[in-house]
Amino acid sequence: MADEKKEKWLNYLSFTTVLIAVCATLSTFKGGGYSTKSLLSQSKASDQWAYYQSKSIKLYLYEMQKENLELQLSNVSNKTNAEELQKRIDSYTGKIKMYDEEKVQINKEAENFENVRDESKIHSERFGIAVIFLQVSILLSSISALTKKKMLWAISIIIGAIGIVYFINGFVVFF
Repeated sequence: MADEKKEKWLNYLSFTTVLIAVCATLSTFKGGGYSTKSLLSQSKASDQWAYYQSKSIKLYLYEMQKENLELQLSNVSNKTNAEELQKRIDSYTGKIKMYDEEKVQINKEAENFENVRDESKIHSERFGIAVIFLQVSILLSSISALTKKKMLWAISIIIGAIGIVYFINGFVVFF
């Protein structure tokens, strides 16, 4: 039995298939990483918004107490009681200011987490699209190797190139 002569283009087919498989593996890995980052950022943003709500509730309680004390102050005739009420009103005013400032900072942090989430989601989607094209390319390369049809390999290279463009786009997001 004579050795069957191997066609040279099959070596190139093997090389391109391996290259595309490596890109598909890296796309899956990076896409999963960005997906995880997106989920974690969403969780942190939700935590920050819950914290923001708790500060809002505390702020509201201090505002109500302050209003109540101001009403009491308007009806007090004793100077000592008036001074004591004014001290408490001033204390509550300080706490209200503090909670307002904290809410601004918490809001900023929550929005930053949401921005990270949105950015990570974009990267993850690009890598996901890349995986689809790269897997189809690998499939067509395999069929091309089995059937020894160069046309399938050419189609596989075109689809693989599209997948590689999306793979690169997953890192830099140019479209």
